[in-house]
Amino acid sequence: MDGELTAADAARFAESLKVDEPPTLSEGTAGSSNGMFDAKPDTPHQFGAPARRSRQVPPVFWAIALLLGVSAGVGLALLHIGRPSREAAAGSVASGPVLSWAAGSRRAPDFRLSGQDGQPISLNLFHGRAVIVTFIDPLCRNLCPVEAGVLNNVEKALPSTKRPAIVAVSVNPWGDARANLLEDDREWHLASNWRWAVGSPPQLRAVWRAYQIGVTVVNKEYAGVTTREISHTEAAFLIDPAGNQRALYLFPFRAADVARTLRQLGSSTTH
Repeated sequence: MDGELTAADAARFAESLKVDEPPTLSEGTAGSSNGMFDAKPDTPHQFGAPARRSRQVPPVFWAIALLLGVSAGVGLALLHIGRPSREAAAGSVASGPVLSWAAGSRRAPDFRLSGQDGQPISLNLFHGRAVIVTFIDPLCRNLCPVEAGVLNNVEKALPSTKRPAIVAVSVNPWGDARANLLEDDREWHLASNWRWAVGSPPQLRAVWRAYQIGVTVVNKEYAGVTTREISHTEAAFLIDPAGNQRALYLFPFRAADVARTLRQLGSSTTH
């Protein structure tokens, strides 16, 4: 798939999202594609526009939103396969959030996981401060580091007093060893406000489900050694200082757009 979206593509993808259960970590053989989801965000809202009555977003809209992030062969928003293009790395596909919500209309799901230092981490720890919640594979060496670089630039684009906490929830419980997290910190030059959030598979599944993140695990064998290929939704949720979910970005996105949205959150927060 080369990133060009057609009506037929959207229809097929929308059909694939129609599942009865929320997303879970699912294992399968090579070529399986479980773990998709039918997202139904409520109260979509554009900053600066009057809030509208809560409504269900059609599956085809969410399919289009996800397909807008598709590139690099198999998939940019969902899959960790292929090398991102320079345009994808720069975030040329997206110019703003896919969805946004009015202040106070949607509480961000809280969670309790462990940070890279072994200490508990939750959204409540950052009350009074904006937070970006994203979903990253610590063992990824193509798309996730690119997204991390964009989020690093978000921090640089804002004054020190306005910089958000960046909480990266792992989508790979088999790759959450502290040594891997510290290696990513060094190799990806992670922002000072970056915090990993890791846990057991059931704990992580609960967070993926709360944020409607699709995660698929494909087992492959090489010379008798089993490896796991992780595919997941590349999403970043912007949480305002009051703990309300305000905007959703799907990768690729631009640091300047995320920083602009965060500035707007600072002037439209409801406690």
